Amino acid sequence: MKLELKKFGTTLSSRPSAREAWLSAKAYIFGDKKPDEKIEVDFTGVQVLTPSWADEFISSLIQEYPNSVILLPSDNASVKMSLEFVSKK
Repeated sequence: MKLELKKFGTTLSSRPSAREAWLSAKAYIFGDKKPDEKIEVDFTGVQVLTPSWADEFISSLIQEYPNSVILLPSDNASVKMSLEFVSKK
């Protein structure tokens, strides 16, 4: 399953909006996820990703599906920096 984060906007910047996106994804996107299915997180089209948004959404995703999440590579500096921040937690 591929999760295109641009569906939540191109500027992903606040913890409250990440929480809203997470709850929406959990209810409407991941509801049909099979137990062994991988989740590929695609950052294509995202212009800004802040550490607070990434922490709220990506951390929740990894906590809920610990062995299923694959973060696809991105050339975007804000995506790289935010993911690095989240990975150090």
